[in-house]
Amino acid sequence: MLRAWKLEIMLDPQSDKALYLQIADAVISDIRSGRLKPGEALPGSRSMAMLLKVNRNTVVEALGVLVIEGWLVSKERQGTFVADTFPVFAERSLNGKLDVVKDKTAAAVRLQFDDGHPDSKIAPINELARAYRQLFGQKGRWQLMGYGNELGDPEFRKTIVQMLNYQRGMQVSEEHICITRGSQMAMYLMAQCLFTAGDQVMVENPGYKPAWKAFEKAGAKLLPVNVDAEGLVVDEVAAYLESGRQIKALYVTPHRQYPTTVTLSLHRRLQLIRLSNKYDFTIIEDDYDNEFHFGYRPILPLSSFCELQNYVYIGTMSKVVAPALRIGYLACTCDSLVGKVGELRKMIDVQGDSIMEQAVLQLIKDGTVKRHIKKATAHYKLKRDDTAALLEKYMNGKVSFTIPDGGLAFWIVPNEKVDWSKLREKMQEKGIEITTPENYSFNETVNGLRVGYGSLSEKDLEEGIAVLAGLL
Repeated sequence: MLRAWKLEIMLDPQSDKALYLQIADAVISDIRSGRLKPGEALPGSRSMAMLLKVNRNTVVEALGVLVIEGWLVSKERQGTFVADTFPVFAERSLNGKLDVVKDKTAAAVRLQFDDGHPDSKIAPINELARAYRQLFGQKGRWQLMGYGNELGDPEFRKTIVQMLNYQRGMQVSEEHICITRGSQMAMYLMAQCLFTAGDQVMVENPGYKPAWKAFEKAGAKLLPVNVDAEGLVVDEVAAYLESGRQIKALYVTPHRQYPTTVTLSLHRRLQLIRLSNKYDFTIIEDDYDNEFHFGYRPILPLSSFCELQNYVYIGTMSKVVAPALRIGYLACTCDSLVGKVGELRKMIDVQGDSIMEQAVLQLIKDGTVKRHIKKATAHYKLKRDDTAALLEKYMNGKVSFTIPDGGLAFWIVPNEKVDWSKLREKMQEKGIEITTPENYSFNETVNGLRVGYGSLSEKDLEEGIAVLAGLL
């Protein structure tokens, strides 16, 4: 592509102003003077770096600032161009700060870094719709319209049992399963049936607040346990127990800890099981993110260990098909607890969505779900690798992160402490939404950010990460 703009930038290495700001200000000056016109292309970062005799990262940072401030726009696989409309800024001071004159009202949200939603565009919607039509076309369709079992469609439960036993190493039967409208409903039903006022529950910190709220709604008191590179710090669990506290349960996300994505080590898993058996507390295992794994195979659940005596296992199919598909499930070998869950379920919802359950069951039986998981896993692995490359490109030296073995999100930790409310406000001004760390912190806000990549396009990922990097 022809780059008509003639590069005439004089840099002063002795200036108090950083080189990348000198480059940025020179580009702004040419835009204001009309030498650079709306829609005009800039040279690539490598070419600019060679012409200016500076490190390419310096040019990349300058261009990133200009994109963030609205002077330039980055177009995927095309290059960087002068924006069609310009922001109104006062002059930049020597320290690089700007006095913004433009309206500070947050822009409409254009893209959102969620906490790990799947890509709805690749969901098998047509296959699901076809299964629905076939169900309603059956001669016995009138039977579908009556009330069913409060624990879920028996055939569907049997299929979930097979999946848990054959693929996840568990040992459950049909009467141990309750199908729910999403995993959060399973969490709420379980909490209401397991806890009484004053019960103490250990939870991961940082962790999943919607589960915490379900426990507190049932009257439970939360006890935070820290998380490190090996997952839940089990020594802190032992310290609570050895202090004489009467612990009713522990809530854990061992496969890919929420939000940090770390896997609970085998040593700690075994240690946790011994503690559960010794002190007679229930392990509530939330396996929210099992399907998409990029290694040899997913780590088997805690609930698959035959030694574990007291557990509740909670899973979901919402990520397998689509977020709007609200199918979760609860598994527990304690018959009395499952019975209580069924009774409460019947009071508030009578039964599940039996037609949806049978439609999904059909997709499982005809192999659609298996093929989709295989296709989606390859899709998300490429997205994960692309996201890792973008983080390296834009955030090198600013954050640390570990490339996850699966799932749909990264956990990034800034090298310096961040004012998260201010960062979110600045991101919103650019039309980008983030979930700030107080949403998964117990008391003091953790210095880390969960960045979901599954639902975003490559273009949106690059734009969002570039903006985030520029503001850190």
